[in-house]
Amino acid sequence: MPGPDINTALTLGEFQAAQSRIAGLIRRTPLIPAAPVKIAPAQGLALTLKLECLQVTGSFKARGAISKLRALDPQAAARGIITASGGNHGLAVAYAGHVAGARAVIYLPRTVSAAKVAKLRDWGAEIVVEGDVWDESNRAALARADKEGLAYFHPFADAAVIAGQGTTALEILDQAPDTDTLLVAIGGGGLIAGIAAAAKAVKPGIRIVGIEPVGAPTLHQSVAAGRLVTLERIDTKAVTLAPRRSEQVNLDIIRRDVADIVLVTDDQMRAAARWLWFELGLAAELSGAAAIAALASGAYRPAPGERICAIVCGAGTDGID
Repeated sequence: MPGPDINTALTLGEFQAAQSRIAGLIRRTPLIPAAPVKIAPAQGLALTLKLECLQVTGSFKARGAISKLRALDPQAAARGIITASGGNHGLAVAYAGHVAGARAVIYLPRTVSAAKVAKLRDWGAEIVVEGDVWDESNRAALARADKEGLAYFHPFADAAVIAGQGTTALEILDQAPDTDTLLVAIGGGGLIAGIAAAAKAVKPGIRIVGIEPVGAPTLHQSVAAGRLVTLERIDTKAVTLAPRRSEQVNLDIIRRDVADIVLVTDDQMRAAARWLWFELGLAAELSGAAAIAALASGAYRPAPGERICAIVCGAGTDGID
């Protein structure tokens, strides 16, 4: 199946347009200093945290889903919207359906958490569990979209979605313009593609570093190979970071704008989630703790005086249960 045909040269104007589209329907989330802290990994670092775990629906995904919704013809949205998700994007699309007063259909892999299924039901979405991984759920969602004429919301390879996710970077650089480096978890690549392209448009010298699980190094392997790689298997509990394959648009932006991708283990993400809970009272899922895990594990080693922003991208309790 060919990937979406999207121009990777998203302009600052397109990110600003997305910011206008989503205004009033998403939160401008806090950016806070990690200091003072009692324990590593942040001790002694010039570290700030962008708390997208406090975003509506519990993750940054609401930005992309509302950006996509507001870019659609209202009649197309009224026929119903559909997606496949590891959980967070599904919640965001369910929220978009709520905003539009439209039916939202969410396909999920069997590995999705029961807590996310319950939240999806609370948002009024129709839930279909199909496949062991996101890629299998997505094939089923695409077939249903084609059959019923539903508007399909790709979680990471859609220009309006990527532009919406990039508004996170616009906020960060407004809140902390002296930031040197952004640490960003990678699932399919929509968040890091949007953040990297938007941040570079505002501040060309900024450094973007991605973080993936050791058990799902989708973009890490693709960048190393110089082409899209489909993983043979997934071995991580961080379900929202675990597609077997990304898309060309995401790979192209990442190869152009991302300085490095580092890998962390599930145990390292779990330890980072517990640190966020202990220090800040933040219930971050494994993916939400990935950026902190990169610092704590030494997977990313900052230079002296480097001003770092870690995006805490999603809420959850899988890291602290």
